[in-house]
Amino acid sequence: MIGLVAATANGRRNAAHLADAWPDARLYEGKPKEALRAAWNECDAIILFLATGAAVRLVAPLLEDKRHDPGVVCVDDAGCFAVALAGGHEGGANALAKRVAESLGASPVVTTASESVCVPALDFFGKGLGFEVEEGSNLAGIGAALVSGDEVRLYSERRWPLGPLPENLVLAGAPEGRMEPPLILVTDRLLDAPPASPSVVYRPPSLVAGVGCSRGAGAVEILALLDSALDEAGLSRKSVAALHSIDLKSDEAGLIEAARSLNVPLRFHVAGELSAYEVPNPSEVVADATGTPSVAEASVLAAGAALVLEKRKSQNATVALGRLPARGRLTLVSLGPGNDALIPPLAREALAASELIVGLGQYVERVRHLLRPGTRVLTLPLGDEVTRAEEALAEARAGGSVALVSSGDVGVYAMASPALELSGDDVDVVVVPGITAAQAASSLLGSPLGHDHCSVSLSDLLTPWEVIENRVRAAALGDFVVSLYNPRSKGRDWQLGKVREMLLEHRPSDTPVGIVRDAYRPTQSVALTDLASLRPEEVDMLTVVVVGNSQTRVVAGRMVTPRGYLEGPG
Repeated sequence: MIGLVAATANGRRNAAHLADAWPDARLYEGKPKEALRAAWNECDAIILFLATGAAVRLVAPLLEDKRHDPGVVCVDDAGCFAVALAGGHEGGANALAKRVAESLGASPVVTTASESVCVPALDFFGKGLGFEVEEGSNLAGIGAALVSGDEVRLYSERRWPLGPLPENLVLAGAPEGRMEPPLILVTDRLLDAPPASPSVVYRPPSLVAGVGCSRGAGAVEILALLDSALDEAGLSRKSVAALHSIDLKSDEAGLIEAARSLNVPLRFHVAGELSAYEVPNPSEVVADATGTPSVAEASVLAAGAALVLEKRKSQNATVALGRLPARGRLTLVSLGPGNDALIPPLAREALAASELIVGLGQYVERVRHLLRPGTRVLTLPLGDEVTRAEEALAEARAGGSVALVSSGDVGVYAMASPALELSGDDVDVVVVPGITAAQAASSLLGSPLGHDHCSVSLSDLLTPWEVIENRVRAAALGDFVVSLYNPRSKGRDWQLGKVREMLLEHRPSDTPVGIVRDAYRPTQSVALTDLASLRPEEVDMLTVVVVGNSQTRVVAGRMVTPRGYLEGPG
């Protein structure tokens, strides 16, 4: 819950606006001092609509520990600035200041050192990947080194999709021998001794435990056996990402409690799935009882992990350990039709979080100013779509974070299809939607897509012309508004004329047609004509042609396809 505290009429108006707009916000009435004390005990974050001096004096007596205090944002009386006052990282004040600024039209003010010089906040480094900070880590010392520009080495036994890193955070590969501070170490292994300070140790979610148990086995016994197995293997409990078992144990209270105690998911597999795996220690007794000769070891393999410790037994339980393979992230990013303002916020976030950007040169150049320092780019020419997808996937499969970019919507006549066809379940794939060329053209024309519509590409490089012709004929018979992509090129100069003839067989010659070239770019042009007057020679590959249906008309110079709202229900 976010508490809102205000002192003036303007402050109360802005606070009331947020209380109405945000379901997780609550306005605390009364004098600011008493309202703040009440909010402090009940809320995760607080927004004070006060001058910063007054806010500091009210907050100071309440501060105890930055790891537990609520984050505090201060908003001036005019609502011009949202200042992250306390708990920038741990309390979420930095993010909250940006959220407040978006809602009030204010400017966020964030002064934490890492934000100011664009270095990672160590409290949140790898947080999205499930990293946990080991006790005793010197976050302040490493943070100071990064902010000061000192070289900090990052040791990791495997690659993680961390995104672009600051220039002074140097990847040093797997740790071997003595590691010189200042350093960041990402490992699931127990250390013989703490690394020299300043250092930070992160525990990644790289391990799974397969668990078998008898009826009534308690959580204490299961956890004790797990800890014993981890100690034997020299692995950290903080890196256990999940427990796996057979579905016969899905109601086993001890197993459920063990997973809850570890704060990890508990996943189950059917006997038929488990019995398909070859394991080092099969058991006929287990097979007779469960239908599979292995539960613990087979569950590790079913989780997609490599076995690192064979099963260990206690009186009522068995545990085996496995390590998950490197898993990168591929984001398929839509850049919209051409104007920076139309690049979706999700796309901007994905670009900032990716260490490699893959795409056509013209698309990559469009977004270079949105890339973080240290981001690499790979451009391949038109026609190398499969190679582009393969290169992006190869980087993701190696554990990297990659953005594969396309104009318009990446899922429409673009790179999502080949990338997803080639991908498997060995990488995480995220698709970021965007504004399609047809949508951009439609907005410039008016509302031609106001009723049922379809899109057809006239390029026969990958689709036989006979198939395209059948689709156009079906669209004509169905009276769809049709958006024509790739309508004409130097090597394909007759197809648009043929489509025009086909459509004229099914709709009037005065059917409105919109011709949009280079939508939302400086060279943009928009023209209206009709189907009989459409001149294919005036169209090229950078053009989208929108052909109306039998109901489409031009109203005040705008192309409109009615849906029947003005006529009312039939």
